[in-house]
Amino acid sequence: MAEDLKITIKGTKEEKYLALLPQIAALVEGEKHLIANLANVTAALKQQFGWLWVGFYQVKNDQLVLGPFQGPIACTRINKGRGVCGTSWAESKTIIVPDVSKFPGHIACSSDSKSEIVIPILVHGDVVAVLDVDSDKLDDFDMIDQKYLEQIIGFLKFK
Repeated sequence: MAEDLKITIKGTKEEKYLALLPQIAALVEGEKHLIANLANVTAALKQQFGWLWVGFYQVKNDQLVLGPFQGPIACTRINKGRGVCGTSWAESKTIIVPDVSKFPGHIACSSDSKSEIVIPILVHGDVVAVLDVDSDKLDDFDMIDQKYLEQIIGFLKFK
């Protein structure tokens, strides 16, 4: 298990992801405890990119329930179809929001959040969790983030 993260300060966004991917893979390899892996992935992403908020919500009893995260206090439960996370869950697809103030029904857990990306995590075709990332900058997420964040969640073993 690799527990020493090497942060790449210089380079493009893609270069930073490429430096981080093998480190996250090594971090979670061999560790079977899901919550420990989710916690380390959130910390690694927050440390590498400095985003406002990075965390997971897991589907429990027809709601998304807050899991491991890094950043300000967050909403504890989100209903299906509500906000960006609930919409990503309902539609089973990644959603990139350049300006959260323009997203219908956005849940403002933090007024500092300006843009957001949410990636659903599917097991056998069902969403079991979402990775939610918020930035304090407008239009901070794009297809590069989607590509690499989807790869990162592929390292995690959900049941």
